[in-house]
Amino acid sequence: MTPAQFLARVKRNEIPPVCLFLGQESYNRKRCREALVAASRGAVQTEIEQYDASETSLTAIVDDARAMSLFASERLIFVIGAETAMPRTSRDDDDESGGSGAPATGVLEAYVRSPTPGVILILEATRWDLEGEDKPKTERVRKFFGAIPDVVEFRRFSVDEARTELNRIAREANLKLDPAAAEALVEALAADVGRIAVEVEKLSLYGKPISAEDLALLVPDARQSTIFALVNALGRRDRVRSLETLDALVREGEYLPLALTFLATQFRMALVAKEANLRGASQVQSHFQRAGVQMWGSRAEQVAQTAAKFSKEQLERGLKLLFETDRDLRSARPDDRTVVESFVVRLCA
Repeated sequence: MTPAQFLARVKRNEIPPVCLFLGQESYNRKRCREALVAASRGAVQTEIEQYDASETSLTAIVDDARAMSLFASERLIFVIGAETAMPRTSRDDDDESGGSGAPATGVLEAYVRSPTPGVILILEATRWDLEGEDKPKTERVRKFFGAIPDVVEFRRFSVDEARTELNRIAREANLKLDPAAAEALVEALAADVGRIAVEVEKLSLYGKPISAEDLALLVPDARQSTIFALVNALGRRDRVRSLETLDALVREGEYLPLALTFLATQFRMALVAKEANLRGASQVQSHFQRAGVQMWGSRAEQVAQTAAKFSKEQLERGLKLLFETDRDLRSARPDDRTVVESFVVRLCA
């Protein structure tokens, strides 16, 4: 079940008596929690409780859910850290053998078959992501709580989904964002809509439309956009603009070795694009996404531009210069800026 489907069920007052929240994505999980609380407040005499499964056993939690409250006719119970109810050997990476957890799962299965009327039990397993290296662990959690038929999966937003959600949140907050600022915000916060929502709430206090330049001053993580501006200038072999952008990075207090890491990544991607004979941003984006590398449109455009401006030999030379610059940054030197300026001048020559 998706968060949108769950929210629709809450709106229709068709809330399942037992539900598992699975996945790390926090924004939609918060929305689902708030919808449940709002729905419970509309009811008469609802008691809202929270347990931590790392401190209270699953058996004790289920036993409490079976008990009738003396003070409320309905109860909403959240159980955080539900994955800690699994046998320890099932949570360890190096040892999947051991106890089966049968007593706890048996108690839960019996409760799911006959839940207490008026009680909603929400178990939250948020330690691991639904994709990538965490997927096998998440599947073990899903199997352990297999008795629960209603599972809400909280998957991370794609870049396009995050941009769409940002537009919706900004409208609700009566905040006007320039398209470039919106794209930079999504880029700087890695499409994490939970963090984006927090930043939009703060930006709404600014009292006027937000431009890309304003964003770099108001959102600390948006400083990364200046690094990408340096990448673009280097990709065009624009020495003056590159040095001006480097000066802006220094004034912002950017850690130059980290900026160099961004540059190295850009050049490696451009070299891959050149060797694969990719033409245009759409081919670049498609190629890297098929390889499992998340890439948004603006970044694909940057890679395509860099690949177009530099020959294969020049890209290889650029990576060699980046290696030498990284080596020089680690040795005795006047300062980081001098070393990186020397790299810019040599690369743009």
